[in-house]
Amino acid sequence: MKAEQFPTQRESSGAGTSARSTRQRRAVEAEIAGADDFRSAQEIHEALRSAGETIGLTTVYRSLQWLVDAGELDSVKTDAGEAVYRRCSPSHHHHLVCRHCGHTVEISGPAVEKWAESMAERHDYSDVSHTVELFGTCTACAATMATDG
Repeated sequence: MKAEQFPTQRESSGAGTSARSTRQRRAVEAEIAGADDFRSAQEIHEALRSAGETIGLTTVYRSLQWLVDAGELDSVKTDAGEAVYRRCSPSHHHHLVCRHCGHTVEISGPAVEKWAESMAERHDYSDVSHTVELFGTCTACAATMATDG
């Protein structure tokens, strides 16, 4: 389930999701905006530090979580259980993610949407949401693995 489906502490405390924009949060936003693929907090932190940004890993994690809670980023768990982040289109979609390099394609799934709706109806649920993430090996990684193998 996505983190934004549940009220955050900021939302439940009445503080809302608007928090002051810090230099570090803007740096995290700029770093992730330049990437097409899902990236881990550690990868983002390393890129920021390499660019001369003074930012701690904890601040990167907090900034990423704030952006997920605000609906600005998508977060998925890799096969290894690591959270990775990406700025995505605002419309409902799913992801096809390369488990080796993180290359990501946004995909739609009409059959999945119909299935989710029918399951909700069958079990008398309303206001149902879902996420579907598919993991595999992209063509480029498969070719590299074939030549290295």
